[in-house]
Amino acid sequence: MTQDQITLFGLFAVLIAALIWGRWRHDIVAFAGLIAGVLLGLVSADQAFSGFAHPAVITVALVLVVSAGLMRTGAVHLLGRYLARPEAPVPLHLLRLGGVGAALSAVMNNVTALALLMPLDMQTARKAGRSAALTLMPLAFLTILGGMVTLIGTPPNLIVSGFRAEATGKPFGMFDFTPVGGAVALAGLAFVALIGWRLLPRRPDLDEGAEKQMREYVAELVVGEGSRAAGMTRAEIEAAAEKANAGVVAVTRRGRRLYGRPEEVTADLGDILLLHAAPAALEELRVEMGLSYPDGRDADAPLITREGQTMIETVATKQSRLIGRTARQLRLGQDYDSVLLGIIRQGRTVRAHLRDTRIQPGDILLLLVPEARAEQVVEWLHVMPLNGAEPVVKESRATFAIGLFALALIAVSFGWISMPIALGVVLVGYVLGHVLTAEEIYDHVDWPVIVLLGAMIPLGLAMETTGASDLVAGWLARATQGLPPWVAVTLLLVATMFISDVLNNNATAILAAPVGLSLAETTGTNPDTYLMAIAVGASCAFLTPIGHQNNTIVMGPGGYRFSDYWRIGLPLEIIVTAVAVPMLLITWPL
Repeated sequence: MTQDQITLFGLFAVLIAALIWGRWRHDIVAFAGLIAGVLLGLVSADQAFSGFAHPAVITVALVLVVSAGLMRTGAVHLLGRYLARPEAPVPLHLLRLGGVGAALSAVMNNVTALALLMPLDMQTARKAGRSAALTLMPLAFLTILGGMVTLIGTPPNLIVSGFRAEATGKPFGMFDFTPVGGAVALAGLAFVALIGWRLLPRRPDLDEGAEKQMREYVAELVVGEGSRAAGMTRAEIEAAAEKANAGVVAVTRRGRRLYGRPEEVTADLGDILLLHAAPAALEELRVEMGLSYPDGRDADAPLITREGQTMIETVATKQSRLIGRTARQLRLGQDYDSVLLGIIRQGRTVRAHLRDTRIQPGDILLLLVPEARAEQVVEWLHVMPLNGAEPVVKESRATFAIGLFALALIAVSFGWISMPIALGVVLVGYVLGHVLTAEEIYDHVDWPVIVLLGAMIPLGLAMETTGASDLVAGWLARATQGLPPWVAVTLLLVATMFISDVLNNNATAILAAPVGLSLAETTGTNPDTYLMAIAVGASCAFLTPIGHQNNTIVMGPGGYRFSDYWRIGLPLEIIVTAVAVPMLLITWPL
């Protein structure tokens, strides 16, 4: 080994140890490693920041933003709700919801897909009277598997495609990953839904207590034009509200409550539904029933706005402008396009005349405010925000958002336009079409991931420039000398999978791709086979909670321990290897 190779391997050893240790953020570790690589002469100063201009990095950022746009329209959320049934047995539930999660992950960021479906899974488990721990980890694994099906499904696919473009001049196509990734995803879905969930330990569900602590308000929703609630009886509305974990307090018309049997009271246009629900449940029911928030001026007028809205929970301090005054007196609706949706006072919800209730210190207020001016409204009112905001779904833009995204995928699949440009067109369309604001674009980019990719790519390329990838490939070639070529493919896949279990999957793909290319050159075989094996191995991190973000996300809500992951993850990785290797040899012959 040369001095540069020894130095590079030493630098990677330090980086991997620091990333596994987890004391510092992974993006800071990667960036520090890049700077160290430049100072040690492993990366030239001219190429130090070239990774940030890499098409894979740009595409990952665009995928995150486009995924946020699809999430904001609420279309995906509604699809998941129709497929989540509390009465369904666990295998059928996982086949339905997990299948949707895998399908969504093929065309959007898998972290976003999990974020969309996880609340539905937890709510379904609560209604079914079982622990969500039985399904949360399987759902996370299925969203990871689904990302392997297309080019944009997961960052490792984009990374190996970038290495192929540099080596051969042509990247992988949108659906080049589908034969292998699809077979692995289907096999994984069958295993997880039918057998895997049974391997998880039975423990008390931790999410039940969390749900009980969610603050619930009595808020108003308007039956506006196009609402499915118009013409429905109160009994029918109550049944729909129960599915969303909400309750109907009253139906009012022109300021008066409608009394009578629930089967006889019928809602009409302009009626107000008084509902008892948490903010997320309130928003879910609004979208489900096509209801509207009040505009804050007239009790029976729906809020009509083209800008994004968000719900925020705040506490009225002694210095607040609201103290001793009402929302109507402060002209929240007229001056700030904001609405007071609910009040909790000393642990009890205020049930009537919200706009005319005088605010007291310590009151918890649920406010509907324009996203772009949320901080301004909070500062002006002198209230203290609680928790995070609950964005309001723009369901009227769902058809536009999905249609534009579908057109982009069609254009890419036919080779009319490259993936980064296509996603860039979608992003511009989402801004012009009021799906996302210009400010939201930057909010939805996972900047630590971008820094990690941008910093690691030049270090991965240093594997080639220093000859380190050729050296490792030589070791693998000698270890498999005299054996069939598929043994080397299997060894590379398993090694990549193991590294991805303890290291970020993006970094794993960056480190392994040069080795795969060198191994193909050393053995005189097809480099695509090795790159595809690396893409599969880097994505399949199921043994630990740190291998993939989705594994980490479900750890707390599911009440999982570190040792729980291998129970289902180890057999799943064995199945992945058993299915992927033959499919690789068939689809990408050596």
